[in-house]
Amino acid sequence: MRYAIVESGGKQYKAVEGQTLEVDRLSDESGAQVELRTLLMADGEEFMIGTPTLSGIQVKATIVEHFRGEKVFRFKYSPKKRIRVRGGHRQHYSRLMVDFIGKPGETRKIEKAEPVEKPETKSRAQTEKPIEGSPKEASKKGERKSPAKRSVKAPASPSSKGKKTAEKKSSSTKKSTK
Repeated sequence: MRYAIVESGGKQYKAVEGQTLEVDRLSDESGAQVELRTLLMADGEEFMIGTPTLSGIQVKATIVEHFRGEKVFRFKYSPKKRIRVRGGHRQHYSRLMVDFIGKPGETRKIEKAEPVEKPETKSRAQTEKPIEGSPKEASKKGERKSPAKRSVKAPASPSSKGKKTAEKKSSSTKKSTK
């Protein structure tokens, strides 16, 4: 597999022939072909490292589309000064399709790299195993389990609390007078 480390917008990216690459927005229109600065090229076990760039190696890519990234929120908050500042930002990107990595004039068949598949995300209910003896598991088996009974003391009424404290006060005053 042939790949290269390229520079665009002061950032470095790994470019693989036949795959797409997302870089900071370029000024060219969609469909235009651009040449990226090459810092390193690897072809199987052979590596070519530039100081700082490789001369004689081209990385050509076509701009597929321009798009905007996810919105990033920021929120500044000072509780006692009544400061609440909310803002957001969406970065502009360009998607590039890497067409060619190699020496100028070199002709070779470009192997289309397989797109990386993202694993399907399952909901938490699908991935969790029910706890043995739980109502969920019982309902799956067709059984019905009753929830465990708990004994709860009823809170004392406020009027009864007042009587007890009044009795204690009166008994303490009686003792002191004798």
